[in-house]
Amino acid sequence: MSSNRLSIALFASDAVGLEVARIFRDRGDCVALLVLDHRDERGTNQAIRETVDADVIVEDAELPIELLEQVDIALLAWWPRIITKDVAALPRRGFLNFHPSLLPFNRGKHYNFWAIVEEAPFGVTIHWLGDQIDAGDIAFQAPIATSWTDTGETLYAKARAAMVELFERNYERIMTGDIPRLPQDLTRGSFHRAAELDEASRIDLEKQYRGRELLNLLRARTFPPHPAAWFVDGDETFEVRVEIRKVEKR
Repeated sequence: MSSNRLSIALFASDAVGLEVARIFRDRGDCVALLVLDHRDERGTNQAIRETVDADVIVEDAELPIELLEQVDIALLAWWPRIITKDVAALPRRGFLNFHPSLLPFNRGKHYNFWAIVEEAPFGVTIHWLGDQIDAGDIAFQAPIATSWTDTGETLYAKARAAMVELFERNYERIMTGDIPRLPQDLTRGSFHRAAELDEASRIDLEKQYRGRELLNLLRARTFPPHPAAWFVDGDETFEVRVEIRKVEKR
């Protein structure tokens, strides 16, 4: 590795992790440490192994602390779990995390749902890990345009593609250490936990909704085969999804 380039630990998971591995390969850079998700729920670990040139490859359950201390930066490329404070402090310059929202909006879980329900600005962010979840200084961001035809599914797909593009666009800056640190204004935006999603998806048949509010809820949970918005009538429970298409003026 060239002396003017940082040493990298890449925590790679899912399709985004694979695309990031391909960017390293195409740029001719090696990573000092490749960390794979031991659960491998999407079955991408083998492809990632075969794509990126890495000095050491391990699964997260066998993470070598001494090697993580020797890298400049660790990249969390679509990493599914929270990094503990002890581990976050190991790389010389810190961790950069890929988060699929336009921070400080929609910190935490289910960004694609809350972006629609809260009508929040949408986008993707690469940020430094901080003391709070998704609250660290912002390195790079890219907004994503949305419309009425978007659903939880389309925002998920848009975020995955935009995250890879954001990383590739700023690849050289990251590899040479030219990485901004812009503090977040945590008085703005929102934070949500995974446990909030189910109740927030419930439609109360006795409640009055604005049309915009109800349509937003329905399209936010339209992401088959995942559960949809739901309601209870008597002793029966139902799910409901929606499709919105733009048409020419009638």
